[in-house]
Amino acid sequence: MKKYIFPFIVTMIVFHLAGFYPTDCSSACGKLTYQIPDEQIDKENCRCKGFPLYGKIQFVESFPDIKVQIVDAFPDLKVKLVESFPGDCGEWQIVESFPDVKIQIVESFPDIKVQFVESFPGVSN
Repeated sequence: MKKYIFPFIVTMIVFHLAGFYPTDCSSACGKLTYQIPDEQIDKENCRCKGFPLYGKIQFVESFPDIKVQIVDAFPDLKVKLVESFPGDCGEWQIVESFPDVKIQIVESFPDIKVQFVESFPGVSN
């Protein structure tokens, strides 16, 4: 009897994590369901995936906090590069160490789209 308890518990945990046993069976009993956020950007707090869209930014090739695509039109965020005090939404200070956010520039499948501007940075409507 004892040799069957551990595999049973492991199976139950895997089924629960996979979504086979939802807590609310009224809509999707036994189906895998995933919750996708409607928008990547929290416009009120100027954040994406919990990371601020301002501050000290380091560009990386791998393991980014946010993936960014640079565009010329219809951006999610307008960015102004500053030399110091990047405290407002869309103000980025490029650094080599101790960043607030690590960003990877990508050509496809970005988390957000960015346009570099000289004035009026911030989240686009």
